[in-house]
Amino acid sequence: MTTRWSRRGFLAAGSGTALALGVHTTAGAAPLTSTEITSTEISAAADEFASLRAKWRTLILGEGFSPTAEPFKTRLSELGTTVGQLQATMAPTSGSLWPDLGYADPEPDTDQESYGYSGNLNASYNRLNTLAQAYTQQGTGLTGDTGLRDDILTGLDHLYSEVYNETQVRYGNWYSWQIGAPQALLDVCVLMYDQLSAAQLTDYLNAVDHFVPDSAVSSYTGTSTGANRVDLCRVLALRGVVGASSAKVALARDALSPVFPYVSGGDGLYTDGSFIQHTTVPYTGSYGSVMLGGLGMLFALLTGSTWEVTDSNRQIVFDAVENAWAPFLYNGLVMDGVSGRAVSRGLSASDAKQIQQDDHLRGHPILAAIVLLGQGASNTENARWRGLVKGWMQRDYYSPPMSNPSIGLTSLARLKGVQDDTTVSAVAEPTGHRLFTNMSRATHRRPGWAASISMADRRITYYETGNGENLHGWHTGSGMLYWWGDTFGNGQYSDAFWPTVDPYRLPGTTASRKVLADAAGGDWGASLPDVNWVGGATDGQRAAIGQYLKGLQSTLLAKKSWFCLDDSIVCLGAGIKCTDGTAVESTIENRNLGPTGSTPFQVDGVTKPASYPWSETLTGATWAHIGGHGGYVFPGGATFTALRDARDGKWSAINTGGATTVLNRKYLTMYVDHGTNPTGGSYAYLLMPGATAAQTQTRAAATSWLTVLANTDSQQGVSVPSLGFTGVNFWFGGTVGDLTASNPCAVMISEKSDGTAVICVSDPMRMQTGLTLTWNRAVASVTAKPSTVTSATTGSALTLTFGNLSTTAGVTQKITVKLG
Repeated sequence: MTTRWSRRGFLAAGSGTALALGVHTTAGAAPLTSTEITSTEISAAADEFASLRAKWRTLILGEGFSPTAEPFKTRLSELGTTVGQLQATMAPTSGSLWPDLGYADPEPDTDQESYGYSGNLNASYNRLNTLAQAYTQQGTGLTGDTGLRDDILTGLDHLYSEVYNETQVRYGNWYSWQIGAPQALLDVCVLMYDQLSAAQLTDYLNAVDHFVPDSAVSSYTGTSTGANRVDLCRVLALRGVVGASSAKVALARDALSPVFPYVSGGDGLYTDGSFIQHTTVPYTGSYGSVMLGGLGMLFALLTGSTWEVTDSNRQIVFDAVENAWAPFLYNGLVMDGVSGRAVSRGLSASDAKQIQQDDHLRGHPILAAIVLLGQGASNTENARWRGLVKGWMQRDYYSPPMSNPSIGLTSLARLKGVQDDTTVSAVAEPTGHRLFTNMSRATHRRPGWAASISMADRRITYYETGNGENLHGWHTGSGMLYWWGDTFGNGQYSDAFWPTVDPYRLPGTTASRKVLADAAGGDWGASLPDVNWVGGATDGQRAAIGQYLKGLQSTLLAKKSWFCLDDSIVCLGAGIKCTDGTAVESTIENRNLGPTGSTPFQVDGVTKPASYPWSETLTGATWAHIGGHGGYVFPGGATFTALRDARDGKWSAINTGGATTVLNRKYLTMYVDHGTNPTGGSYAYLLMPGATAAQTQTRAAATSWLTVLANTDSQQGVSVPSLGFTGVNFWFGGTVGDLTASNPCAVMISEKSDGTAVICVSDPMRMQTGLTLTWNRAVASVTAKPSTVTSATTGSALTLTFGNLSTTAGVTQKITVKLG
């Protein structure tokens, strides 16, 4: 790209100084005057900013693809068509640039109505960005079109003179003014740089400086943390690049550093792989995606420049690819349990052509971000990540990434590059268990399937609502158990699940039927249950997980446990009590069977009706099976209700910006009805993802395979002798089977065929200053133990004495022993 320094005459925003030009002075020397700056230095500085503009242009437009090859040819053509329609409807007038995006707020404040007006400002700049991409991309049919150019410049000037300028006071959502609008505006400035006058650039940059001053990143607090901080740094960096301000680019680079280190509370990345935004919300799949993508872009922009990011802590971000993001990616989707209120973003009411967002469509940008981030990582990391991405892409049969209409051409190009790279071999889905104690989440991945558990405690909210989004997410933190198969069920939560599912019967949860208001509990994750015991113990393959549950705006109390094994998850519930005056239910399953819902269902070998609606209360049932999905085993028999339900729903019911189109999906539901105001309800079942009916029946007939050691308000535990597995959640100290604990804790034991055993212990409450655990099993010696174990006595029994566990953040303490 040619530079325009003679025409622009160095912007009034300070770019005529040595600092703005990136010219450095010797420490302690007098600053250079403008006459002492040589023409060579000016030229070098100008060239570097021009290089950064060219690099950013490539980052937002993409590279390495042919505009005449699919899917790019069609996408470029569609871009041209969309922009033609936007051109036809653009009508600059007081209060709007497009008639459907009025931004003039008659009562400017921060209420929901004002959020809408500020959102329309953001959307207006996003549309101009779309226009600019059609103007600069090849193959759109509008490339270099002078009429389109004039419309873009008219739009920019209109928004500046009307609303986004240095005299305007912001209203509505801060995000629109500090991140959304300026990001789109600066992208347009890069794309249209040679068509903009010096006066226009000065105006636009003054507006950005007004709304995003340096003080926006002066402290790592409030709205300037995590993904938001990365977004703000992107604004400052591009403001510096467009305005040739070294100071701004340096500030953006330096302001990234607080994002990198691990945190022990609040927003950011944790050592266990947790990612939190908005203080209390697990957000790996939404804000985390933004942060990962934003860092990838900024690393790529600044690498090799005067302002390259050299902070050694950036390695933490690279490590997080497999520590934080990969555990929640499965066959190309990102699990909904870490996507917050984004799960409610379906078809928009304002744009009938917008495709529904879902877990797959949110996952694909993360794959592309990992590819981009790999360019700045080590060769080993880059090669590994490309293999992971190729595997996720190949296995995404439900929603192939290359057909995703919601990701940009640049992301498509990166993914296409991996897909076509014959030197890259697809990496299989990893197996194992991951417990994210700092965000009350767990993932359990086995050959053929994967599952995730969502919980809540005094640090992690029940759910997040805000901006009129996720209005019915009340019980998603009440032990929701998500699961997917390797070649089946990948559309389970993608296919209009959230607007059509009964929000009081989310799979795995225990909930009161008390009617809750939209957004009950408050916005932005404000409502937290007053409980400590949430977490568990794991050896990285199996786990004992527990949740002390208190209902949202309810008197409900319950103890819930999950014992995650090789081919199944054992689910226990006990101490279920409530005085809401309504029924309380534990939902075994609520499977989305799509629009037709013809999937067969049988209980104890008897096929049940496939008609809708249908329901039946089953007594003494020992197993059930949903065709093509999996099996359920009920130790000792169970009474539960099964039903087929054809449910209507619409996105606007759970998101005020959603479409009002009525959708219908068929559900197969199983739940335990604990009755009204229960005093001691319980349940027990095994989930066997992917199991056939015959396999389910065989497991049910093997009554000695599983022993439920305890299922009370005080302890819950199981043993599976054939696996050498014992797991107990001690809600209070006591004895369960061969284990005695002095205080609340989680314990998981795996006995190996080689005569060793691994004992895993944790303090989910983060409160135990001492703990004694006795295993009534002959142990010859302790071969490995953490420093938290202050003494270990072996012999006919093993007694472990722990010191202070309150500072371990609920992390599992592993002890290896040789059995006697």
